[in-house]
Amino acid sequence: MTAAENVCYTLINVTNDSEPPSEVSLKADLEKGEIKAKTEALKKVIIMILNGEKLPGLLMTIIRFVLPLQDHTIKKLLLVFWEIVPKTTPDGKLLQEMILVCDAYRKDLQHPNEFIRGSTLRFLCKLKESELLEPLMPAIRACLEHRHSYVRRNAVLAIYTIYRNFEHLIPDAPELIHDFLVNEKDASCKRNAFMMLIHADQDRALDYLSTCIDQVHTFGDILQLVIVELIYKVCHANPSERARFIRCIYNLLQSSSPAVKYEAAGTLVTLSSAPTAIKAAAQCYIDLIIKESDNNVKLIVLDRLIELKEHPTHERVLQDLVMDILRVLTTPDLEVRKKTLQLALDLVSSRNVEELVIVLKKEVIKTNNVTEHEDTDKYRQLLVRTLHSCSVRFPDMAANVIPVLMEFLSDTNEAAAADVLEFVREAIQRFDNLRPLIIEKMLEVFHAIKTVKIYRGALWILGEYCSTKEDIQSVMTEVRRSLGEIPIVENELKKESGEVKPEEEMTATPAPKLVTEMGTYVTQSALSSSRPSKKEEDRPPLRGFLMDGDFYVAASLATTLTKVALRYVALAEDKKRQNSFVAEAMLFMATVLHLGKSSLPKKPITDDDVERISLCLKVLSECSPLMNDIFNKECRRSLSHMLTVRLEEEKLSQKKESEKRNVTVQADDPISFMQLTAKSEMASKEDQFQLSLLAAMGNTQRKEAADPLASKLNKVTQLTGFSDPVYAEAYVHVNQYDIVLDVLVVNQTSDTLQNCTLELATLGDLKLVEKPSPLTLAPHDFANIKANVKVASTENGIIFGNIVYDVSGAASDRNCVVLSDIHIDIMDYIQPASCTDAEFRQMWAEFEWENKVTVNTNITDLTEYLQHILGSTNMKCLTPEKALSGICGFMAANLYARSIFGEDALANVSIEKPIHMGPDAPVNGHIRIRAKSQGMALSLGDKINLSQKKSHS
Repeated sequence: MTAAENVCYTLINVTNDSEPPSEVSLKADLEKGEIKAKTEALKKVIIMILNGEKLPGLLMTIIRFVLPLQDHTIKKLLLVFWEIVPKTTPDGKLLQEMILVCDAYRKDLQHPNEFIRGSTLRFLCKLKESELLEPLMPAIRACLEHRHSYVRRNAVLAIYTIYRNFEHLIPDAPELIHDFLVNEKDASCKRNAFMMLIHADQDRALDYLSTCIDQVHTFGDILQLVIVELIYKVCHANPSERARFIRCIYNLLQSSSPAVKYEAAGTLVTLSSAPTAIKAAAQCYIDLIIKESDNNVKLIVLDRLIELKEHPTHERVLQDLVMDILRVLTTPDLEVRKKTLQLALDLVSSRNVEELVIVLKKEVIKTNNVTEHEDTDKYRQLLVRTLHSCSVRFPDMAANVIPVLMEFLSDTNEAAAADVLEFVREAIQRFDNLRPLIIEKMLEVFHAIKTVKIYRGALWILGEYCSTKEDIQSVMTEVRRSLGEIPIVENELKKESGEVKPEEEMTATPAPKLVTEMGTYVTQSALSSSRPSKKEEDRPPLRGFLMDGDFYVAASLATTLTKVALRYVALAEDKKRQNSFVAEAMLFMATVLHLGKSSLPKKPITDDDVERISLCLKVLSECSPLMNDIFNKECRRSLSHMLTVRLEEEKLSQKKESEKRNVTVQADDPISFMQLTAKSEMASKEDQFQLSLLAAMGNTQRKEAADPLASKLNKVTQLTGFSDPVYAEAYVHVNQYDIVLDVLVVNQTSDTLQNCTLELATLGDLKLVEKPSPLTLAPHDFANIKANVKVASTENGIIFGNIVYDVSGAASDRNCVVLSDIHIDIMDYIQPASCTDAEFRQMWAEFEWENKVTVNTNITDLTEYLQHILGSTNMKCLTPEKALSGICGFMAANLYARSIFGEDALANVSIEKPIHMGPDAPVNGHIRIRAKSQGMALSLGDKINLSQKKSHS
């Protein structure tokens, strides 16, 4: 690790608003000032030394006038001062003055105040000079027996760092700490001592653990976490030790600390793949999800369960725990419920599907009784979709599910009802034996349907699948009931004219007097306020839709009437009855047409709907065999074909998923023996603790880094020219919500550059976290400056700025070098995602920002262009492969992606191949991008524009 990457203990905030003080004024303050003045002066000295000033003249002043003071703030500042001050002469020998300092710290280590002792011990952890530490060793050892745990805890840390850096100073440290550990009672001291033994002498740590392995469950959680880490490391390095410690890990699954349970479960899974171990770990994860209140914790632990499921052998164990996993549904958070339902659906098998369906049915009924919450509707939709998937995979379950779900057709939430309708349509087509049940339930709830879209779908299903005389008659009765008195126009006109009857006027209640905000009286008519609402209530549902001007439902009604009439003609022998039925159907259509042409509805009927109803009237008047065939057979055939194609797609995607997960071993694959593998080859046996630490620090090594093109050099941006006095280049490291700029600054002049400062500013949704501190650069010297930038949303951000510096000894103003802009790539935040067609259409209608990009490329093949766009934008194509296959002059596809901030991005690609321009003509067309935020839509458009053309390199 470089010096810049070393662990930082203390952060010092530097204020740049004042001029740097002179050495003389600082000396005067340190010698003669009050405590407050001395504190301020010492702070200024520390900041100046950090900025590269040497200040050798102040060293003796501080030793004489500041070191003897007993003030705690000054003592704390002195610890920082002695950490950063140069302690050696240019030839590497220790300064004579340091002997005095050493003596002062020996006294501090024997000080009666435990804070001063403890903080001094912490400071000693940072010292790198063994000559300074040697005289202090007896005092440090004595601190191990101090009455206060704060001192003992820090004494252990000091001994550990000294042993690690200068073993000769305390060669018996492991033995000393082992004895200390045996007799210690305080949890934090034990934890530090045990931590030291793990790293310094693992055998002693194991010996100690062996003596107290049965008491581990009584230890504090901080010590238990370290024990889990030790067991993991030992078993990782030496698998034969597993049997010795696995019982201990099992015991820790029962710990009262959630952190210990989580780590113990993770360790157990890596140490053993036995079904009992996997079951215990999974059970532990499920308990954690249910008991933890934080939704982020729930999601993290759910991800661990999903990872377990990815392993083929573990999946069988988890299948037995499906019912336990469903207990997580008690969480009100939608994201947690969504993941839980998906996991349960992936694990469901013929053994437990019945229990799963019972639980889901109960949950669906519960959502009906809950007072409306914004997520209740979405949750109901999720449940309906899960039940739908269960019924498709396990047809025996459909009969149990359908009656419960059919109740929701009359739901006011259109999205959930639409999902139910889609499920019913698929079930009635696929399961012939359930048709009578579905038709019966559909007729029961038909009059209660409240939304026009659901009404239309229900009409279609009844028209398509009613095959007996009784059912057809029932449909006709429902239509009659739903339309009200016929003819509609006359009936409505009568109502209009006879709305206020004379006797009602006579018996009208006296008009109440109301007082307005301004204090004036107003009169409200009792008749005028109550009548219209009464009229609205009286209106049957279908008539209500028509009066609102929604005549698309009339076209659907005409098709349904035509289908049932044609079917009735085939079923009924009596000619009179046939004619009577057809005439009634035609009367319904004619009266709807008449209503559409009149001025009564809010909106007149459209030409399309007129044409459709007229066509149905013509079909019924002629009753030709061809039309009969089209209406009653071809419609169903096209639905059947669509469902078959969809099922094939689902099976194909499931097959791909299972192929991904199956670990196939070829016959000629080499067998790897663990004892013979080189350290570098133990990739599958990576240290999980080390990996998680690297991930937290943002140093994760990505798998694709093996590709030279994806190396660090690809992300280096040159900020200044080679002829500038200061050369700078930056490596841009993106780690989800943070961007770390590692800027290399090189002094190309022969002068010393003082107060060399990197000044940055951002454009877009970026925020600079901290200001980089100034540096002093020697002639031809170089340094690394790190700057952190926080990212708040997905849009192309720009970081710009300059480097300012003073030339040592020059009287001129500050010099400035302007840096090139750094562009942050939106692709680091966008990930492919999938959604249903209905969700895509809904988002497409809702999102207000659209960016239309004209295709301008040198690619001549439609499919190749689409793949190129998918690759360069990280988006996923939602249009199925079958719809895109085949040779054709045009192509339309829907793309979707989500950012790590939860923003959606939609795109519609409409491209064609201009055949008249020859086979080598490039693709042309448009890509329309829609997003909720302007930044997302524009950034994605810019990205597509930049990457449209394919490079020939």
